[in-house]
Amino acid sequence: MLLESLRVEVLEANLEIVRRGLVMYTFGNASGFSPAEGLMAIKPSGVPFEKLRPEDMVVTDLDGRIVEGTLRPSSDVDTHLEIYRHFPGVKGVVHTHSTYAVSWAQSKREIPCFGTTHADYFHGSVPVTAPLSDEEIQSKYELNTGKAIIRRFENIDPLTRPGVLVSSHGPFAWGASPAKAAMNAVLLEEIARMASITVGLNPALTAIGQALHDEHFLRKHGPGATYGQN
Repeated sequence: MLLESLRVEVLEANLEIVRRGLVMYTFGNASGFSPAEGLMAIKPSGVPFEKLRPEDMVVTDLDGRIVEGTLRPSSDVDTHLEIYRHFPGVKGVVHTHSTYAVSWAQSKREIPCFGTTHADYFHGSVPVTAPLSDEEIQSKYELNTGKAIIRRFENIDPLTRPGVLVSSHGPFAWGASPAKAAMNAVLLEEIARMASITVGLNPALTAIGQALHDEHFLRKHGPGATYGQN
């Protein structure tokens, strides 16, 4: 079986977002990318998570051609591929319809950094994309969703903000592996939940200062990180 270990990782990422309550029924999907082979493995479309096996993951090249697999890939396949084509270092992508992140996406609002939990994982707000035009929706919708994400991240390092809210749709998260992408999807939902409660308690609140934001992010990320063990 082609990319057997990656398919196992992708299956586990799909199951993780179910365990964490981020998806209902067949909503959501996870994928993984192997730069060495230039191939992606992704959840098949519409298959219940509890029935998935590693061999069900569909392997495609970066142009979306199916290399191995008997099932149709996720309908979001072109969005995943666009992220892999443009974000070096990303090897896992997760899309969910999780409640709080979707609520911010439907509100077309980025999530400001109100506190240190957010700052630990996102070096800045959680961005929201611009709405797609009718023409973009009616022609290659999933690909244009990916292009909207890429446009929003112009001048932003995607590895420092590992997720986005697609306007009127929902969240995509990514990372250096399928497991990291799943973790970032979970964290994004928790950040969105905390922000929703925070805005309810204090609608006038603004984002935390840059010094506190930098302190929390940089102690966990980058060459000077001090969090955790060597």
